[in-house]
Amino acid sequence: MAVELVELGARLQVLESEVAISRDRLTRLYKELRGVSPPKGQLPSSPEWFLTWRPNVHASLFLSAYRFLMARGKQSRIRCIVSAYRLYAEHISLIGEEFTLSFTRAWTMLRFLDSGTLVSSTCKCCGGSFVRHKYDLQTNFVCGLCAPPPRAAKGKKLAMPIVVPEGLQQTISIEPAAMNRSEDASFRRMGNLKP
Repeated sequence: MAVELVELGARLQVLESEVAISRDRLTRLYKELRGVSPPKGQLPSSPEWFLTWRPNVHASLFLSAYRFLMARGKQSRIRCIVSAYRLYAEHISLIGEEFTLSFTRAWTMLRFLDSGTLVSSTCKCCGGSFVRHKYDLQTNFVCGLCAPPPRAAKGKKLAMPIVVPEGLQQTISIEPAAMNRSEDASFRRMGNLKP
């Protein structure tokens, strides 16, 4: 498991939390596999990072895969995290989108969700589940795909829609042409793709 986590880019603190191997052995393993010493410093510690537009979409995509695997699988928690991250990474690379969510950030987000700092809410427009702050006062939540910020896609052209794998029961699809029309920033519904 430690080798797999290092290959996915897990930081040393994540390895220490998830694998029962001494820090010295983990450091040597990291150096052997990556060819460099593990990065020093604290883990990402701000839940606000997950609330900005692009990171929120990526985090919510990963969270959907993770929850699907946890609900239907008989795997351990860390195995579900690894599998969900692999699904996320495969999907993002298939559509040509840049990686926003590192393995360490995905793991940290799940800790924020476990502690109640972050929660997931259902969008009233599309029915998708998205990451939100626990103290967000918005009652009729609308996700960043249904109501993107004005400059969310400026300068970025999305090659393909972001689509959650078939069994995950959700589809996130962005229509690139609509992202450039200020009067009609229409986004496709999760699940029910309606024009």
